[in-house]
Amino acid sequence: MSDNTMLSVKKLSVSFGKSVILNELSFDVFKGEAMAIIGPNGSGKSVLLRTLLGLVHHKGEIIWAPNIKIGYVPQRLDIEEEFPLTVKEFLQFKAGNYAEIIEVLEKVGIKTGETHEHHLEHHILNQRLGVLSGGEFQRVIIARALIGRPDVLLFDEPTSGVDISGEQTIYNLLFRLQKEIGLTVILVSHDLNVVYKYANNVLCLNKEQVCFGRPDVVLTPEELKSLYGGGAEFYKHSH
Repeated sequence: MSDNTMLSVKKLSVSFGKSVILNELSFDVFKGEAMAIIGPNGSGKSVLLRTLLGLVHHKGEIIWAPNIKIGYVPQRLDIEEEFPLTVKEFLQFKAGNYAEIIEVLEKVGIKTGETHEHHLEHHILNQRLGVLSGGEFQRVIIARALIGRPDVLLFDEPTSGVDISGEQTIYNLLFRLQKEIGLTVILVSHDLNVVYKYANNVLCLNKEQVCFGRPDVVLTPEELKSLYGGGAEFYKHSH
């Protein structure tokens, strides 16, 4: 494993009972890269992320760089509108201090300016999680993942619950963070245009590793048809 390697996966397999969920995946992720994971519903994408986090029993090897810090944004976090927890309280569970909360909010584009803690009645920090818009909520979830200054961020469908107009804003945010603070990004995405635009490498997954490599090289019509089935022309990228 080279000094530049953040993650090395070798012959990774996961089974639930007799059902094979992931079968002998092998790939590397390097420092500062963005790797996208694509595939049809039920292909094992979310299971792969949870396995990389050490939450799922597996066979094979998952080797992270020493002393690495990992942030994680799950696919969905359903919060009822009446849920009493405020944004500030939600972030305080993980943050070491108030200054760190302000730091991560500003990184995700939530401006705090000169606002002091006792002048925040109408600020997002004092709003309940359940009343936030999809885009605001996703920014808060990403801010929480940035607490502790992780080296790697894992995102499971980072625009889940966000309207179409907000999706590009969230993706721009993720890849701005990648470049500005040197993050390594591993994300599940359904949007091939995002994969072509941002990802250094793409893992095509349908329980098995259908393809892995640079999007402009490996995402051929034949591979997409193999991955998604007969309707693959819908997914074909147009330049």
